[in-house]
Amino acid sequence: MISSREIEVRYSETDQMGVVYHANYLTWFELGRTKFFQDLGYHIMDLEQKGIIFPVREINIEYLTACRYGEVIIVETSVKKFSKIKTVYQHVIKNKDGELKARGESTVVCVQKDNFSLAKIDKVAPDVYEVYKNVTTTKSS
Repeated sequence: MISSREIEVRYSETDQMGVVYHANYLTWFELGRTKFFQDLGYHIMDLEQKGIIFPVREINIEYLTACRYGEVIIVETSVKKFSKIKTVYQHVIKNKDGELKARGESTVVCVQKDNFSLAKIDKVAPDVYEVYKNVTTTKSS
């Protein structure tokens, strides 16, 4: 499953050189992860109310072509790898013509909100675990 989110590059996201400042791609990856979760029929706040959160553990980005103010980009997000405690999302950023702008991965872990101890998603949210098992390209334990 690939989730897509369209974003128009805002002026505030650009730097003095007129291109998107590199840190803004992290925000776009977050928007992609959130949209992916919503496309599965969930809202991230539902799990947060159960005391579960998903902080980013690792992230990498390969910048290929600059994004500029006013350009419409599409963030495509999919699950590359999934286990009971972590999820690796794959992100691809393209323009409307399909030109690849950037790509990367973000890894999130499932933790208890109150103390940040690792939590097994199959125990704390078994419904989410079952759905993710069906949309993942690579499964691990």
